[in-house]
Amino acid sequence: MISNASEFGQMVARARKALGITQRELALAINAGERFIVDLEAGKPTAQLGEALAAARAAGVRLEDVSGKGCDTARR
Repeated sequence: MISNASEFGQMVARARKALGITQRELALAINAGERFIVDLEAGKPTAQLGEALAAARAAGVRLEDVSGKGCDTARR
């Protein structure tokens, strides 16, 4: 389970490297600046959740609720 920005950034970096693409290529794939990817992978907390999620998706990271609870817990 990812519990902080640093762990999320490390996961994105591992996935990007597994694809064999550079930080610049990942940035171009999501229409963001390379600095954003550098900061994201370094674990810098950011309010740009949309771009962070786009970078993760572009690197092949699947984000799922593995607890099995999903959003149903909010309704109980």
